[in-house]
Amino acid sequence: MNFFRGVMGGQPAGPQPSGAETIQKLCDRVASSTLLEDRRDAVRALKSLSKKYRMEVGTQAMDHLVHILQTDRSDSEILGYALDTLFNIICNDEEEEQDESEDAVTPIPVAGKHKTVCTPDENAQKQADDLGTQFTDKFIQDSENVTLLLTLLEEFDFHVRWPGVKLLTALLKNQCAQVQGIILVSPMGVSRLMDLLADSREVIRNDGLLLLQQLTKGNAAIQKIVAFENAFERLLDIITEEGSSDGGIVVEDCLLLLLNLLKNNSSNQNFFKEGSYVQRMKPWFEVGDDNSGWSAQKVTNLHLMLQLVRVMVSPVNSPGATASCQKSMYQCGLLQQLCTILMATGVPADILTETINTVSEVIRGSQVNQDYFASVNAPSNPPRPAIVVLLMSMVNERQPFVLRCAVLYCFQCFLYKNQKGQGEIVATLLPSTIDANSISAGQLLCGGLFSADSLSNWCAAVALAHALQDNLTQKEQLLRVQLATSLGKPPVSLLQQCTNILSQGDKINRRGSKVQTRVGLLMLLCTWISNCPIAVTHFLHNQENVPFLTGQISENLGEDERLVQGLCALLLGICIYYNDNSLENYTKEKLKQLIEKRIGKENFVEKLGFITKHELYSRAAQKPQPVFPSPEQMLFDHEFTKLVKELEGVITKAVHKSSEEEKKEEEVKKTLEQHDSIVTQYKELIREQDAQIQELKEQVASMTSQNEQLQTSITQQLSQIQQHKDQYNILKLKLGKDSQSQANSQGDSSQVNGLQTEEITQLRDEVEELRKQNALLQTQLSDKDTLVNTLRSEAAQTAEGSAGGPDNTELLKELEALRSQVQSQMTEIHTLQTERQELLKRAEAGPLDSVPSSESSTDTAPTAELESRLAAQTSETERLKEEVRSLSESRAGLEQQLASATSTVAILQTEKGKLQTEVQESKKEQDDLLMLLADQDQKIHSLKQRLKDLGETVEDEDDLDARDQTDDDEEEDEDNED
Repeated sequence: MNFFRGVMGGQPAGPQPSGAETIQKLCDRVASSTLLEDRRDAVRALKSLSKKYRMEVGTQAMDHLVHILQTDRSDSEILGYALDTLFNIICNDEEEEQDESEDAVTPIPVAGKHKTVCTPDENAQKQADDLGTQFTDKFIQDSENVTLLLTLLEEFDFHVRWPGVKLLTALLKNQCAQVQGIILVSPMGVSRLMDLLADSREVIRNDGLLLLQQLTKGNAAIQKIVAFENAFERLLDIITEEGSSDGGIVVEDCLLLLLNLLKNNSSNQNFFKEGSYVQRMKPWFEVGDDNSGWSAQKVTNLHLMLQLVRVMVSPVNSPGATASCQKSMYQCGLLQQLCTILMATGVPADILTETINTVSEVIRGSQVNQDYFASVNAPSNPPRPAIVVLLMSMVNERQPFVLRCAVLYCFQCFLYKNQKGQGEIVATLLPSTIDANSISAGQLLCGGLFSADSLSNWCAAVALAHALQDNLTQKEQLLRVQLATSLGKPPVSLLQQCTNILSQGDKINRRGSKVQTRVGLLMLLCTWISNCPIAVTHFLHNQENVPFLTGQISENLGEDERLVQGLCALLLGICIYYNDNSLENYTKEKLKQLIEKRIGKENFVEKLGFITKHELYSRAAQKPQPVFPSPEQMLFDHEFTKLVKELEGVITKAVHKSSEEEKKEEEVKKTLEQHDSIVTQYKELIREQDAQIQELKEQVASMTSQNEQLQTSITQQLSQIQQHKDQYNILKLKLGKDSQSQANSQGDSSQVNGLQTEEITQLRDEVEELRKQNALLQTQLSDKDTLVNTLRSEAAQTAEGSAGGPDNTELLKELEALRSQVQSQMTEIHTLQTERQELLKRAEAGPLDSVPSSESSTDTAPTAELESRLAAQTSETERLKEEVRSLSESRAGLEQQLASATSTVAILQTEKGKLQTEVQESKKEQDDLLMLLADQDQKIHSLKQRLKDLGETVEDEDDLDARDQTDDDEEEDEDNED
């Protein structure tokens, strides 16, 4: 312990050991000490020296510290010291020093976010970074070390878990890809780290956010695992708990992690949308009326929230996913909330700029969202459309450059694939719709187009070009726009005014780059007259335009003017390619001759190539949003780069083609147009035939389903008939048994002997009277049986008569005939279905074969073949109609048979009811007769008893039977003796 007091405490006398020697002794003590307290004190001493002697501790003690982590798992204090020491030698950031005494316990910090302080000496910092990377490589050389660290993170003890989180974060900062790979293959590695977000101690949770930020950088697989570990739900809950946009730096960490998970990860974006997490972003943007005094943290948080929305609707995402997110944002009210911020007062400039960019991408290409944005009004008096207010900022040179770029992007997104919006913008320039009392979007664009600010010129030209993009109607409508230049002079068309400003060149007085103004006007003119022969004719009608363009192209200008020369060559090439030869002086051939004489074809093509070779062209072609470091570099528009790519090749070919090739192409085009018109007619006929075939298919399908229903109904009716027959047979059997039991119970006689004369005579008279009554009852009973049998036979005859035969066999024959008829109908329907399938295959093969053959050649042979195929199609269609009619007749026959079978069943059910009623009545009468017989038996028994009492010998039926049997036996014996 004296050694440690020397290291940690006061200065002993004598020469002091060097740092390396002290560290070596401490390492020996860690490796050799058997007492846990000694090892703990040695590791604590290494921790205190690890910042000052980082190199020595890292090289000598790392293996010993890893061994401590493996062996001393039971002591959380020594684990904490070891993890802190490893963190100090691996981390490249200078952490705030914490005062620690020899026996002090590490205090729990109140903040989980570690702020890095860069050292002023860059070389020293670079050396420190290299040292941290080297130690990281040494630590992760054995992947089990990282796995061990992940295991330690499961410890709940604060002194183990927190240093472990910091150490793993430092490892990820130094060697992100390698550590990510180890964690990815580690069982439950990512899940263990996700558990940090559920820790109740905020410092661990917040540092866990920093760890996950490093872990998810640039690794899509880990991003997906983290997302499916319910990360979105947990992060959004934390953001809500911390106060959303008003929260602190923890909210910022959560938003950065969300951006890592969603950016360029379509799977996570779809999971975020399907989980209804888009709707949970709406409360973030609920800004109050008082927007003064925004804190820097709130600005940062809201900026990240807007970026998160943009990630979900970015133009680089798949169109389907973007459209789905745009729809969800409109339905949940998020777009409305963003527009509220857009029109609010007191919003910081950078937040307003990012909000404009966000709204732009939420409405881009979505007609519903674009229509809503067009209806938004600014809270002014009188109210003005939001588009007008934004355009006022775009053409105002006093507004920040980034804000003006954002407004231009918003206007471009509003018009993207929105022909309705394009028409509304162009309509504000037409004479019939101009309102002198209000400012319109068209007036602002014209004002910016002809203002003295070159940036306003460029923005207005590009915005107006987007109003014409892929819209031939609006290109023609814009030709009607007339501008009043000055008093006393006639109005000038917008097209002519643009060319006039363009031709002034260096004479124009502009604040900013004159090249920027000319490039903007040339882009507008190229977009305007491309694919619009009428606009080309109007442009060429001005005799000064072509000489100006040829003069610009042929001159040898400086580097700054080479782009203008290329755009002039593009404009002249468009005049050639889309020329309808309506002007004699400027036909295609004459313009090409003019180029060959004054410029030269090779020189023309070279000047045309200046556009795509410009360094700013490729930058603008990358993404739709206009992002430029400075106003001077704002030269190309994204949509215009697409137009250049589309036209450069065709213009080059058009310039090099000879007049004979042009004539041949014209003839081929006319022939193709004629052939296309014929093919189109046949296509229409084939489409009609296809429609008819489809209708017939549907009719056959419906009839087939109806036939199946009828067959099912017939089967059910047949089963019911069989059930009724079985019930009828059971009733017959029951009636037969009852009559047999009644026949067996007839008569009973007795003999009276040995009574006195009067009493015997009286008794005999009574017995005789009783016998007569019994005989009468037996007669009545037999009459009842006869009546029952008669009723039974009549019921059978009635049932057989309703089926058309004398007995049950004929009814069964009738049912069998009905079954065979249904079976034959089924066979016939199956045959018809088979034939229909063959016809459908032929009908479907017909159009498929006819269309490509008709479009593959330009002669008349395919036309004749199409006619023959069409005739075959027509005949097949008629045949199908005949088959449908036959199916309809078969169905009608089946319905009649079903009706007859139903009526037969109803008759049988009625007869069955009558028979059951009569059987019940017969049973009741038979019960009465049995009661009378029982009474008579009782009286006979009593009379026999009286005769026995009087001394008469009365024999029972059993005795009489026995005596008769004895007499018979004696007679047989006598006969045998004789």
